[in-house]
Amino acid sequence: MDLRKLKTLIDLVAESDIAELEVTEGESKVRIVKSSAIPQNQMMVMPPQGVQHYAAPAVQAAAPAPAAAAPAPAAEPTGHVVKSPMVGTFYRSSAPGAPAFVEVGHNIKEGDTLCIIEAMKLLNEIDADVSGVVTKILVENGQPVEFGQPLFVIG
Repeated sequence: MDLRKLKTLIDLVAESDIAELEVTEGESKVRIVKSSAIPQNQMMVMPPQGVQHYAAPAVQAAAPAPAAAAPAPAAEPTGHVVKSPMVGTFYRSSAPGAPAFVEVGHNIKEGDTLCIIEAMKLLNEIDADVSGVVTKILVENGQPVEFGQPLFVIG
């Protein structure tokens, strides 16, 4: 779909009373949903990702702590890990107050919707690529996610 057409559709939704618009053109499919959670004149600012602050190590006069005090590495999740295909905001349901698409323990089939990732005001449904049982949900609702970040574990 042409970028100018997409911009026109976004402007049309923003200026009208419709809450959602879905357009299919050939193999392209676009779904535009007007979010009512944030007022139109309010801006959300997110802290930069990847910026890490390190404290300078303190000088130790005593012997270093024993190695047993070091935390054990986190165990890898067992099962199929569904990863984020894009950068955006993770949502477990289609609207605030609506039931989540899946919960831990739910049986799912390949193609079932697991969550939505909002990127650039577009809502993208993330579908299961395998059948099984949801054993873990690794991201909180409304949390920003990175490309390739694990979202779900399916056993």
